[in-house]
Amino acid sequence: MNSLVIDLILCGVAYVVLIYFVATLTKSKIKRNRKNNDEDGDGGVEDNTPPVIDLPPGIVWPSDEKDKNPIAF
Repeated sequence: MNSLVIDLILCGVAYVVLIYFVATLTKSKIKRNRKNNDEDGDGGVEDNTPPVIDLPPGIVWPSDEKDKNPIAF
């Protein structure tokens, strides 16, 4: 056989072995995480408040314009 064919076969075998080990090592982590479905995995405190952004003068948010009267032409 040509040395290129032997190298390709050996690389293919090594790839299959590596994928097998990665699949078996991550399978135990996936099973452990399925026990607690109530956790989203973030690990932090949930804060849903929008950020306060300092806008330049003359620029207003569309939600702030509700109080003003519309301009009539």
